[in-house]
Amino acid sequence: MKIRSITCFYDPKASAFSQIMAQFSALIIAARQSFQDAGFEVQTTRLTTTPFPIFLPIESPETLFKEVSSLEKRAEEHGFSYLSLGPALPESPSSYALIPDLLQATRNVFLSAVVGDIQQGISLPSVHACGEIIARNAHISADGFANLRFSALANVPAYVPFFPASYHEGDTPAFALAMECADVAVQVFSNANSIAEGQRSMLETLETAGHTLTAIARWLSHRFRVRFLGIDFSLAPFPEDWCSIGAALEKMGVPRVGLAGSLAAAAILTDTLERGKWLKTGFNGLFLPVLEDSILADRSAQQVLTLKDLLLYSAVCGAGLDTVPLPGDVTSEQLAAVLLDVAALAMRLNKPLTARLMPIPGKQRGEFTSFDFAYFANGGILDVPAAPLGGLFTQNGTCSLRPRLNTTRRKK
Repeated sequence: MKIRSITCFYDPKASAFSQIMAQFSALIIAARQSFQDAGFEVQTTRLTTTPFPIFLPIESPETLFKEVSSLEKRAEEHGFSYLSLGPALPESPSSYALIPDLLQATRNVFLSAVVGDIQQGISLPSVHACGEIIARNAHISADGFANLRFSALANVPAYVPFFPASYHEGDTPAFALAMECADVAVQVFSNANSIAEGQRSMLETLETAGHTLTAIARWLSHRFRVRFLGIDFSLAPFPEDWCSIGAALEKMGVPRVGLAGSLAAAAILTDTLERGKWLKTGFNGLFLPVLEDSILADRSAQQVLTLKDLLLYSAVCGAGLDTVPLPGDVTSEQLAAVLLDVAALAMRLNKPLTARLMPIPGKQRGEFTSFDFAYFANGGILDVPAAPLGGLFTQNGTCSLRPRLNTTRRKK
């Protein structure tokens, strides 16, 4: 188990901006040492802002790019590896089209875009705009890598410590912890004699770690006067079998992820996380990032795990579609159709879902990715069973979906 990120949240328009950045710098230095002393390796430190259309001059591109460059440089100078500028917003339609150019102009900046939430419904223009963003991002570099730094957000709240879904709300500086702990699930279900025993062991391990991490974080919060938001134990993997959520699902008894039984295993892991007693922020669910997980990448290469499977599992697990390799000739209209389904699931189930889709230029279904990136395992290009939306789905406006009601009746 490792700390994937110490993520700090702030409003760049805050009056005490310089003081806040100084506090953050001191905090992450002390935090890295304190957590490592307690046995937790810290991989990265990350900085998150309020949604960029709120504080950046989006109507003046020249000024916008200068300010973004300055923010990226300042984040690096203060010890942060990556910077999230938050999402484009439906109330600022012009903000969506800026994202590909912002990604091309930066190295360590992440961005996202809202396609809908429970209060406002699904924004059909935003769904189509995100399809266009993903298609454009795919050609920023020859390998399609830029889409790693972009995600469409459906019903995702503030204060997720994982990128690209991360954004701040309000003006109070804060920090949270994003964990890499798929290895815990692999270990406990490799040794358990039953599903129930594995669940108990996983909960005990995470709650013990959560207690230690929270005690340190609260001390840091008091010392540096920065609010501690909580921990996201979302079973994030590393692309080796010992830290693969795919391996954990198969240790439970699934022959290969993608075959029947996979949904049940995903639901069991997510249910276990929901029972955990720690201060929570973010997803605290099950991530299934295809290219960040060695077993999931293998199953995609074998065409056992499909896009429809991943969408199905999103109904019972944590974060939606993540680092999914797609054909390079997929159209923005096909992508929009996939995003609409993700948004509909998020609304009806009243849960946060994201979509980080990665069309790979020049690649077709069944071919292999060829990334040279320490945090990726190469997998197979998945088919996109989608055609352009038509009729009413091409109109402007919103689609309101109420969360599913609990219709279960108690026996008298």
